[in-house]
Amino acid sequence: MKDLTGRKCLITGAASGIGRATARAAARAGAQLFLTDIAEAGLHETVRLVEADGGRVAAVQPLDVADYDAVTAWAERVHAEHGSLDVVMNIAGIATWGTVENLEHRHWRSIIDVNLMGPIHIIENFVPPMVRAGRGGHLVNVSSAAGLLALPWHAAYSGSKFGLRGISEVLRFDLERHGIGVSLVVPGAVRTPLVGTVQIVGVQRDDPRVRKMTGLFEGHAVTPEKVADRILAGIRHNRYLVHTSFDIRIGYWFARKFALPYEIAMRLANRQFSRLLPEPERAATPR
Repeated sequence: MKDLTGRKCLITGAASGIGRATARAAARAGAQLFLTDIAEAGLHETVRLVEADGGRVAAVQPLDVADYDAVTAWAERVHAEHGSLDVVMNIAGIATWGTVENLEHRHWRSIIDVNLMGPIHIIENFVPPMVRAGRGGHLVNVSSAAGLLALPWHAAYSGSKFGLRGISEVLRFDLERHGIGVSLVVPGAVRTPLVGTVQIVGVQRDDPRVRKMTGLFEGHAVTPEKVADRILAGIRHNRYLVHTSFDIRIGYWFARKFALPYEIAMRLANRQFSRLLPEPERAATPR
């Protein structure tokens, strides 16, 4: 899909961050937008910005992608009024980090519901009509560097992002015969509101050491606009793995080529993170 002009494009997580930036970029490229997010006020602000840029929003719906019935009902309305779509982008997501002894069931459940089941709900409602339409198309799933690498304290988050990576890798080949491309986006640090709101279970966010680490993270972060540009380039070039920063590209290459040094690096990183835990928990951490 070399050109988005006139293409019908669905974007989840459109209220802020990568979703909003991608919506604006896709609109400038000529796409008709179908936007959704759980944050209604932010979603309508994105619509205002897109229309101020001269873009077209064909449909907008505040909803939680984790709610299968809500996604299904919206999909039925969209298809009844507009027919099948051409591009589907799963960008919505949440983040919670923490060690396994601090994470509660609700943390695991919410991450899986939004980051994994949410994209599944979108895929099962919007991709089969694309297949039946026979016009080809493109599916974009935003995973994470945590879907490639064993980052410390990311067990729940990585579970959702590795799962989305697995789905994408299979669909990459399953959908090829229908002319539908698949892109898996693996951002590292991105300067979005999620940086300031991510929940780190068992750690105080106002701890100076945590603030310092967050500052380092933000220092390496790219803008949502840069990520949006990479996503659209991935669609145009039918690129499967879409990196948004050089460090993650190198990290993934290193993990595949040098297994033992990669394991050592991950162990050292985990020990560094463990220093942020309260004293009794840190003392119990194996050395």
